[in-house]
Amino acid sequence: MNLFGTVLTYTAPSANYRGESAENRAVIQKITKDRFEYAIISPEAIRNALRETIKLLGLPCNRERLGMKAGKSKGEGEDEEKQQLAVKFSEYPDPKKFADDFFFGYLMAIKGKEIEKLRKEKGADYDLKRDSIMRMNMAVALEPYRHCQVFTQSPLLKDSPWKPGGGEQKVESALLLREEAFTPFQYPFALNLDDCKEKPDWTKILIKAIGELNDVAGNHARSYFEFAPASVVIRLTEQLVAGYDTYGFRIEREKLNENNEKHVFPEVIEGIKKGDYPGSEFYIGGKIIKDMDDASIKELEEKGVKTDRNPQKLLEKVAQDAFPSK
Repeated sequence: MNLFGTVLTYTAPSANYRGESAENRAVIQKITKDRFEYAIISPEAIRNALRETIKLLGLPCNRERLGMKAGKSKGEGEDEEKQQLAVKFSEYPDPKKFADDFFFGYLMAIKGKEIEKLRKEKGADYDLKRDSIMRMNMAVALEPYRHCQVFTQSPLLKDSPWKPGGGEQKVESALLLREEAFTPFQYPFALNLDDCKEKPDWTKILIKAIGELNDVAGNHARSYFEFAPASVVIRLTEQLVAGYDTYGFRIEREKLNENNEKHVFPEVIEGIKKGDYPGSEFYIGGKIIKDMDDASIKELEEKGVKTDRNPQKLLEKVAQDAFPSK
């Protein structure tokens, strides 16, 4: 059995997932689609946030994010440590013990003495690599980037116990330019439930975490952009592929210039109504159901579709049907 899903977030301003800065301008990463640029967020950023979320929900995790450290200077026998985020593993990766190793996999790029040390502790059959069970793809904005930019100002640092820039040069207050996008994002994910059957309770919590996802590429805590679903479409099927456009969410507006957004997924909704897809395999929830008229909801439910106005409750149904309680 395979689980395929697409999440659509709420619309909000975002400066998340920046690329290389151009002088004082913070640049959002983008891709080109149909001659327009669209803001993106990588699946790696989403998976990292999922690791943190399942940890908050009580699952054992091996990785721990470390903050920036001053490190040692070259005069103390080590290269000067760069100020950057780092990750610490509490133990060797162990999918049976740690949920993040189980769902998201790992790669141990080691050799020489480290290999010998590993064999002594874990044996010659220990796997140096594990693929991610949780398959994800890039989150893409629904609205094209409109070259929106905002100015902020960094204050001049005076009379403080440290000097910016190493104290070697005068650092003035500066105007900072940052790109912004006002858009929802959609992203697909997939799980092979046979790969998850060893840890059904962990998998239920992972599905719950999708409904409570936050802190994805948060732009150094400047942006609060929830990645929990406003709308979600799930298919639970024996098929090896989703069978539809996994980036199929669209936004309709009843009148131009009115902020009256309607979530739709035309390919799946019309496909179920016309018999292209078995309705019994689909779960549809959130704003897409709130925006739908009663007759359409009734027609979908008569086809076997499970619906819910609350996306978190819908994901609970998905988890329960994927792994029924004994």
